Formats: sequence, C-alpha cells, structure tokens
Amino acid sequence: MNVVATSIFVLLFLLITVLGFVSAHWRKGDMSHLHEWGLGGRRFGAWITWFLIGGDLYTAYTFIAVPALVFGAGALGFFAVPYTVVVYPMVFALLPRLWVVARRHNYITASDFVAGRYGSPALALAIAVTGIVATMPYIALQLVGIQVVIGGLGFPTGHGLMGDLPLFIAFVILAAFTYTSGLRAPASIAVVKDLLVYVTVIAMVVVLPAKLGGMSSIFAHVPKAHLLLPPIKNGNWGLQSFYATLAFGSALALMLYPHATTAVLSAKGPNTLRRNWVWLPVYSLMLGLISLLGYMAYAGGIDKLPDLAPYFKQYGPQFAMPGLLLHYFPSWFVGVGFAAVAIGALVPAAIMSIAAANLFTRNIYKAFINPQCSVQQETDMAKLVSLVVKFGALLFIVVLPLTYAIQLQLLGGILVLQTMPAIVSGIYTRWFDPKALLLGWAVGLGWGIWAASLSGFHKSGYALHIAGQVIPAYIGLYAVILNIAVAVAATLAIRLLGMANDSDATVAADYVG
Repeated sequence: MNVVATSIFVLLFLLITVLGFVSAHWRKGDMSHLHEWGLGGRRFGAWITWFLIGGDLYTAYTFIAVPALVFGAGALGFFAVPYTVVVYPMVFALLPRLWVVARRHNYITASDFVAGRYGSPALALAIAVTGIVATMPYIALQLVGIQVVIGGLGFPTGHGLMGDLPLFIAFVILAAFTYTSGLRAPASIAVVKDLLVYVTVIAMVVVLPAKLGGMSSIFAHVPKAHLLLPPIKNGNWGLQSFYATLAFGSALALMLYPHATTAVLSAKGPNTLRRNWVWLPVYSLMLGLISLLGYMAYAGGIDKLPDLAPYFKQYGPQFAMPGLLLHYFPSWFVGVGFAAVAIGALVPAAIMSIAAANLFTRNIYKAFINPQCSVQQETDMAKLVSLVVKFGALLFIVVLPLTYAIQLQLLGGILVLQTMPAIVSGIYTRWFDPKALLLGWAVGLGWGIWAASLSGFHKSGYALHIAGQVIPAYIGLYAVILNIAVAVAATLAIRLLGMANDSDATVAADYVG
C-alpha cells in the first residue's frame, strides 16, 4: 500500500464527507419538500450552479475514460472535446425555457414537463423509465472510477470482500450524505472537486511534457495511425462519419440525461443558466488537456513499465491516467490526484441517484401507485429510492464484469436520446401528438437496441449502406432520426384522421421569463 498517498486520499475524502453532511444546513429549507431535497430549493446562484453543472457533466469516468480511449484508440478519443463544445449553444436555446415553465408549474423532472405539456401519462412514464434505466450504469461507472484509483493505492480491488471493502465504504458515505442533504451535498462538494481536478490536470500537463522531452517528442512517439483518423476510402466513410456523429449524438444525449435536467432546474433562474453556458466551455479546454494525457501515457510506454504492468492487466487502458500519476509524481500528489478522481465520482453519482429518485417518485410512484401521497411521503420515497439506485449501481460493478457496465452505459446514451423528440420539441411547440411521440420512442428504442446487439453491445456504431456508400455512424443518432421520422408521419396521420390529442397544461406565456 502507498501509505502517504492513501493518507492524503483518506484525509480529503473525510473532508468532503463532513462537508456533505453539513450541507443539509446550507441555505436551509424545509427538507420534507421534494423540490428542497431534490432541487436544492431552486436557489443555487451563478457560482454554485457553475460548479454543480460542471461537476455533473464532467465526471470521474471522464477523467479515466477519455485518456484511456486516446491511449487505446488514438484520435477517436478526442470526440469528447467537440461534443462538449457543440452542446452549449443547444442548451443555451433550450434549457432556460424549460426552467421557466418548470418553475411556474412546480415540475421537478423532464417527465413532469412531458406529462403537463402533452397530457399523456403513458408518454411521461416512458420518458421516466428510459431516464432511470439509462442512468443506472452511468452511476456504476462513476464507482468504477473510485475502484480504479483505490486499486492504484494498493488495495486488491475485485478480490473478495476485503478487496471491495473500500468501495463499499465509499458507497455508504455517498448514500448517507445524499439521503440527509439531498442536492445540497453534491453542490457544495463540487467546489472542492473542481479545485482538485484543476490542480491535478494543470500539474500533469506542465510536468509530464517536461519529463517526456516536450510535446514534439510526445507526438513523435505516437504513430500516425493514432494521431489521425483514416481518410474516406472507396465509398467507406469509416471513422470520419462515426467521429462526427458520435460527437453530435453525444452532445444531444448529454443534455437529456436526468442528472443534467436536475442540475439545470436547481438554478436560481434562467439568466443564471445563460451566464453558466457562456463560461462552461472552460471545462472543454480542460477536457482537451485531459485527452492529451492519453498520448503522454502512450509516449511514456507506461503499460510496459514493470511497476504498472499488473494494474494494466487488471484495468486495461483505464489505468493510463492513474498510471501517469503513480509513475511520475510524488506520493503526496498521487493522493491529491486520486482524491480528485474519487470525489469527481461522488458528485455526479449523487446527482444521478437523486435524479433517478425524482423520476421514480414523481412519475411512477405519485402518478400511478399513490396519487394521494403527502409531501412528506413523496420526499421519503425519493430518499429511499436514491439508496436503492446506488445499491443497484454498486451491484453492477461488484457482480458483473466491468466490460458489461461499460457496454450498458453505451446503450444508455442510445436510450436517452429517444426522449429528445418529446422533450425538446415540447419546449418550443405542441404540434406533435403524444401517441405519435410514444410510437416514435418505441421504434427508435427498438431499432437502437437491435443495432447495438449486432456487436454484442460492444460497439456504438452502425454502418448504413446506401447508394454505394458505407456510412458508419453513432447508433443513437440513427435511432433518433428514425424516431423523429415516425413521430412526424404518425402525427400527420393522426391529425388527418381527426384523432389528435391537443391537451396542454401550459400556455405560451409560461415559457417566457
């Protein structure tokens, strides 16, 4: 065990644990109300919202997975950078309007909005179930980030009860402060998390090039096939089309995940959100630097170093970023860097579990099981479900092989994209019929799952053969295009038959403010 690194890691972990529990008394509200527990009372200002949304969208798995993908697959791994740039203009146009209507009608989730906008409990249920299912493996992968760094500290993770004990402890801490403090806990911890991440990343991108002979030397050690995407050849667009569609599809999916909606609806107002969207691309700059760590690991050949080879055998390319820390930095800084990853896992995992709990409570429990539940019963159910969700995520990585969790997360992005037509179109228009949207959702979902199953859920791409061209693209994007096409055709048919449902609990003025 790396005693110095472990001591620093534990000290910082204890700091955020205390902070998580104390957060219940920060901007104190009546925690028996779901909007107080699950949305922080919708009172987070510009700075807290900036840290919360940044901590929500740029997760610990990002810090682990992006360098790993660049290390293993090369240039394809940089798709994460343009997708986090593309997403901000879209959310700038959409999510402030969602905040306004949600505030006026006390909507807690996107499914609440869909139920009110379309007057369709079935469509709202479909959106809620999709969001919960897509979120579960995403939470599991945050815990994978903790598992990797705990292994790097010297604990034999994945080898019986003692190996998984640190992960169980982290899970219990996460469950406890989320249960007591709700969204206030990850909001306050996000500030500490971001400071640690920025310190770690800046130190790595300054120190590592100096140790590896400069950036020119790093790029010289990376083969051309790793630096560039292969060109379009003989009508096969290959990674060129897949890269672009993966970036664009991921951008669309990111703003639809329940945890993103939860973070957005917790803001003080639409102007708070707009100011955040202007400055959040700073995280994209950091993400570009994090991506370069994959090339630094490749140039340093860290997977072949004797002291790191056992870790790579167990964790594969996911140990690229932790491996750089272990090999090139003193133990005390390894503790800081590993704590940044672990705390970076707790923030989004907490928000995700709260988001899933809000969806279940509002759009399944209250809508179908106990419509007459009191305010206190509603909040108590959300707290209980948040524990169940985290426990389910823990089972993902303790019981199932790690690769299964990753494959399920790829599928999660495909699934959550199918909620886009109902949510995004509803923010601006009521033209679509809910029955048509439900049919489009089912078709897009079914096709997406089928296309992903062709590779045994190992790949997220599907090659479309058309007019002599082979166009591989992100399955989720193809599926949502099919979804929209079906919804448009079905809406036209339903309106032609005079069977349209124009029920709407909102009015045009509800979206302006």
